[in-house]
Amino acid sequence: MPQHGQDYPLDYNKTTGERAKDRLQDMADSTADQLKTAAERAQDIAGKATEQAREYGERAQEAVKQFKPTVEKSLKEQPMTTLAIASVIGFVLGALWKK
Repeated sequence: MPQHGQDYPLDYNKTTGERAKDRLQDMADSTADQLKTAAERAQDIAGKATEQAREYGERAQEAVKQFKPTVEKSLKEQPMTTLAIASVIGFVLGALWKK
C-alpha cells in the first residue's frame, strides 16, 4: 500500500476529504498536546518566580528591620545629613528604575 509520509498511510477506502479531515484532526491533537505542555511549563516557571519573589520580599523585610534602628539614630543625631542621603538614594533608584 503506498504511503504519504511516514505517519499517514494512504487509505483508499476514504475520500480525499475524509483523509484531509483525519490529518487535520491529528494536527489539532498534536497542537493541543504541545499547548498543554507549554502551559504546564509556563505554570511551573511562574510558580518558581513567585517563590523567588516571596524569598526576596522576606529578605528585604529582614534588611529593613536591621536598618531601621540605624536610620532612627541618624535622624535624631544628624537629620539634614540623613535627609540628603535619602534624597541621593531616591534619585539613584529613580534613575535605575527608568532604565
